[in-house]
Amino acid sequence: MTLYTTLHLYNVVSGKEDDYANWFDGDHREDLARLRGFMAADRYEVTEAQLGDHYQPWRFLSVYDFDYPAPAIDLPALGPLLAGPRDDGLIAGDDAERIYSYRLYGDWKGSPNWQRDQPLSGVSVLLGNYCAGRFEDYQNWYENVHSVEVANVPGHVAMKRGELSELQIEPRRYCPGDQLVMTAQQTDDLPFTIGDFVARALGHSPSGIAMEPRSNAGSLARTVHYFRKISGTAFWPGGIAYGGDLSVYPGKG
Repeated sequence: MTLYTTLHLYNVVSGKEDDYANWFDGDHREDLARLRGFMAADRYEVTEAQLGDHYQPWRFLSVYDFDYPAPAIDLPALGPLLAGPRDDGLIAGDDAERIYSYRLYGDWKGSPNWQRDQPLSGVSVLLGNYCAGRFEDYQNWYENVHSVEVANVPGHVAMKRGELSELQIEPRRYCPGDQLVMTAQQTDDLPFTIGDFVARALGHSPSGIAMEPRSNAGSLARTVHYFRKISGTAFWPGGIAYGGDLSVYPGKG
């Protein structure tokens, strides 16, 4: 069995957001449940708070997690399911849609911040690269140093990583990051979490905690994108779990 995560980044045709949400949490989940190795699927929406000025061409992200018995056979089966809303005119034809599949190095690696009885509030996605000839150095730095530093920032709770798979779903597009870094959040103050992450990286955090210098094995050719969870069970201040899309709760959309 092999862990895979597929990222579906896209925009929905204006006015059809509810149609897409209903499809995702209805027929789509039923279809996914019939796929071999299916583990989980959730939807996210890009947040106003972001790290730096990375371009955010997509409003929505769907994340699909699988533990495949035979990736070459099983991964392509997701393609027709993702083609459905495109064929039905739900996905905007603005050339922003991207589908990237990654073979994971492992499952979520949690920190003491993780409240495992509570859902996630969101995730960040880093599409990154390592410098030529520095793969092992990059992996050692992330696994033994940086993953621990990042997941211990208040509001960050876990990290999982992977490598771009040779197996991809059509329509194939150029992917700017060979390496996937996903960080999970449980927070009602994302700007604080991002701010303290930056402060720790620069050695200026009021906590007094400073991260190790960034490894030069990691390429600066990377993009970072923060999303809030809008499907399934969503986390909100006070540890309250709201079912479904946050937009249906007054003041939570």
